[in-house]
Amino acid sequence: MFFAHSGPTRERWEPLAEHLRDVAERAGSFADAFGAGEEARLAGLLHDLGKYSELFTERLEGKTSGLDHWSAGAWAALTHYRHSGIAAALAIQGHHIGLQRGDRESLAALNPARLSERHPLGLRLTELDPGTLRARLAEDGLDLPTLGSSADPEAALPGARQLDIRMLFSALVDADFLETEAHFLRGVDGVKHRRPEGPLLRPAEALGILEEHVARLERTSAAASDVGLLRSDLFRVCLEEGDRPRGLFTLTAPTGAGKTLAMLAFALRHAVRHDLRRIVVAIPFLSILEQTARVYRELFTPVFGDDYVLEHHSLAGTHSGAGRDSGPVDEAGRRAAWLRENWDSPLIVTTSVQILESLFSNRPSACRKLHRLAGSVILFDEVQTLPPWLAVPTLSALSRLAERYGASVVFATATQPAFDSLDEKVRPLAATGWQPAEIAGAELRLFERTHRTRVEWEIETPRSWESLADELADLGSALCIVNLKRHAQELAGLLVARGVPGLFHLSTNLCPAHRERVLATVRARLDASEPCLLISTQCIEAGVDVDFPQVLRAFGPLEAIAQAAGRCNRNGRMPEGGLVRVFLPEDERYPGGGYEQAAVVTRMLLNSRGPEGMDLQSQELFRLYYQTFYELTGAGDHRKSKELITAVKDLDFVRIAELYRLIDQDAVSVLVPYDLEAYDALKAGLREEGHLTAGWIRRARPHTINLYRPKKDDPVWAFLSPVPLGRGEISEDWFIYLEPAHYDRDLLGLSGATANLWIA
Repeated sequence: MFFAHSGPTRERWEPLAEHLRDVAERAGSFADAFGAGEEARLAGLLHDLGKYSELFTERLEGKTSGLDHWSAGAWAALTHYRHSGIAAALAIQGHHIGLQRGDRESLAALNPARLSERHPLGLRLTELDPGTLRARLAEDGLDLPTLGSSADPEAALPGARQLDIRMLFSALVDADFLETEAHFLRGVDGVKHRRPEGPLLRPAEALGILEEHVARLERTSAAASDVGLLRSDLFRVCLEEGDRPRGLFTLTAPTGAGKTLAMLAFALRHAVRHDLRRIVVAIPFLSILEQTARVYRELFTPVFGDDYVLEHHSLAGTHSGAGRDSGPVDEAGRRAAWLRENWDSPLIVTTSVQILESLFSNRPSACRKLHRLAGSVILFDEVQTLPPWLAVPTLSALSRLAERYGASVVFATATQPAFDSLDEKVRPLAATGWQPAEIAGAELRLFERTHRTRVEWEIETPRSWESLADELADLGSALCIVNLKRHAQELAGLLVARGVPGLFHLSTNLCPAHRERVLATVRARLDASEPCLLISTQCIEAGVDVDFPQVLRAFGPLEAIAQAAGRCNRNGRMPEGGLVRVFLPEDERYPGGGYEQAAVVTRMLLNSRGPEGMDLQSQELFRLYYQTFYELTGAGDHRKSKELITAVKDLDFVRIAELYRLIDQDAVSVLVPYDLEAYDALKAGLREEGHLTAGWIRRARPHTINLYRPKKDDPVWAFLSPVPLGRGEISEDWFIYLEPAHYDRDLLGLSGATANLWIA
């Protein structure tokens, strides 16, 4: 008998035939959701074919190492099924080492005769004769299924093809993870212990809860009646439009119109209508994500339990060595970690980075969850943040999700990018292109009804921070948004020197707990009509519910200016309208990532149309803005975009994963000394546990800042202590900031000697 895995005794080793059969069945059930069940069963049966060897048994006995047990199954899929076996072969090859390359030469290199002579990883094959392995598979009563022509990856366009392979890969690796886990969790009776499945969506019940909640909000809202009516209209139309056929959608509505709840209403109604399995909400900013997840949990957890809403982002999950084997965690924490691994929850709130980079990843751990997207509603909030050079490949993947996998995709924002203008560039990658339907039709007149502000463009004469501080000091209550953290710190410092009452500062130099305290205080002062002057970076612009009578915004991208305006007279309580003033700083510097190019386009439009032609409620203006921006940045024709599209066409999954990055710069997580009691307790917890754990990460989250990774010779390393991982290893991603004096708990957050080292 041959075995898949060892156990505490030889009698409790797992027979290989049992493992292959169980993985094949589970992978097939996952892939049945998108019509690839037999292909997934094939991959499951062959994924560990190389374990049918005496050499692998010696590996389980600890007598040898350095073996490749996966390439044999990949080669068997290719030789038995030819073109129809390519996707399964790539999935099998990658289930340990990640998806590799699908070109003819790379596939030919899987031939055992060639691989045994020069293995790219320096490994030995467990068996050189493929026929011997196939014979042993047959002796165990495992027959390979018949595949239809739909399994041929060459039948699809490149963008669709790479997603199809990745979805099959997802079904295989998740099934393999789960069945391997179940083996190692066997009880003393020898029975596999499989983790329980996640809860069902139950969309009709969830929709009823949401409708009751919105009705309560309408009764108790302090917003002006016209704002309340607009929010009610948007919610109603999202409910009605939820009955539309599955596909691609946009939801374009002004800031403050209640998109967060309205788009959830669309998704739940859509799920009722089409019997969909889950809802995924993707948000680019962590502050908004946590706020949204909190709202959803308060709604649904009391009825459906803790597992219903899953929050997944870099600080919510396990990474850098933390996981279910990284120390004691409570049952709820263990369950949440399991659910994050493969998104086995009905309502998932995650980051845009998490979902989009997973759609282009080649790593098994990142791709495990992707098969869950079939039969789902995927809501992307604040989609204007998508880098233009990633737009075409991203749209092609999402288009394929809708076309083949029964998903509906919604792009929601107040400043809708003109992605449909890229349709001709998307179609060579995915047949259905990008032609979404708008949920909130023109007949609602949403933007015409929300002229809550008037905008003054004051950019003829650049402003010094000193002159701006003099003016702000006399305003009483206002929000001033600048482009860089160093600008916010400098301006706040000048206002401190002027003794301004009610002064606050907000940026990502403040940890989440600090930002929450600032925002709570700001809202209370505004409600009480007390002086309140907030100096902020762009972190306040999208989704943060504050309502200032006046907003000053440093010149920048048009969508950023529009988002800033959404923090002014948000609830419409000033009949004459709030005032938004756009000024030009003398220090006209911008963050990277296309931000400066977007500011250039804004200047071009202002010069050509004049201030009177810059109505921030005009969708025609934003369409022109984005089209011009795409032309300037070369969306689809940009060097990075061309390289990525070439890799997609070549099925070079390694290169695709390297190139697809929403955030170019690497970041580290740093525990900061904001709340000294919590800071000391967290440091003590690390000393007691000896290494990073999932529970520690959850506790540290509110007191953590993400920073771009400093260069090797940066003096800031003197203040960063790496978190231990155990067994003498230390984390490269988690650090403790050592100097409490550098964290200004009253105003600036992480500042002092390190204030200008990062622009994260």
